[in-house]
Amino acid sequence: MGTTELGAFLRAHREAVPPAAVGLPNDGKRRRTPGLRRAELATLAGVSVDYLTRLEQGRDRSPSVQVLAALAETLGLSRDERIHLHRLAKATGGGACDGVATMRARTVRPTVQALLDRLEPAPALVANRPGDLLAWTAGFGWLAGPVGLLEAEPPNLVRYVFTDPRAHDAHPDWDAVAGERAAALRAAAALGDPHASLLAEELTIIADARFRDRFEGSAALPARTGVERWAHPEVGELRLAYESLELPDPDEQRLVVYLASDEATAAALDRLTDHHPAAS
Repeated sequence: MGTTELGAFLRAHREAVPPAAVGLPNDGKRRRTPGLRRAELATLAGVSVDYLTRLEQGRDRSPSVQVLAALAETLGLSRDERIHLHRLAKATGGGACDGVATMRARTVRPTVQALLDRLEPAPALVANRPGDLLAWTAGFGWLAGPVGLLEAEPPNLVRYVFTDPRAHDAHPDWDAVAGERAAALRAAAALGDPHASLLAEELTIIADARFRDRFEGSAALPARTGVERWAHPEVGELRLAYESLELPDPDEQRLVVYLASDEATAAALDRLTDHHPAAS
């Protein structure tokens, strides 16, 4: 069995890491590889040398998410490289990858859209269990657009919080919001949602311990109501109370509506509405 693309990718990156970059002495000419030896990478990543050898040689095609995350962290892979590693592992192992996510509904029922229209200009959205945004009001667009949440296709609440550096500025209570997002994804994955499980695998590799510790460390269900602080670049800090309502749908979509929790936030939302054309 020949070397896989996954194995070649791991070997290339192992050989590109200078020993000094991971705190090891550089013994110069005595090295047959310009980067890390297999034994060194295996020790640092917490796997056996034999297992790493099998991965690089293509004799093991199904590494666990935890192993991939440990290798990615030790090799210092960038976000794009971690995404590529995740996709290579899925392709090599014959598992589902990005195509699976396209099977999930990406729209809402006409009556749900009509309900969103009636809620204007209040910030409101409809999301599925993995946190993909399916529809939202213009009011939510004015809130979330300037902080970058809506730039992905599709926008995803969990991925944004853990992979977009702007999320830390948008959410002054980032730790609390991150915990809620991870709890929601864990609850969906625990109920057998394959899309939630795939996203959890992706974020375990891409976002490393920031996501992994929160995802694995809490079995609590996410809150369905509460208050979130947002820092908006146009109108400043907002304190938004939210209500999350389950919709009768096979994909278990939910409607989330944000309301001002104090007079200052109500005034700021009015200013935000005034800054933009009326919702159609």
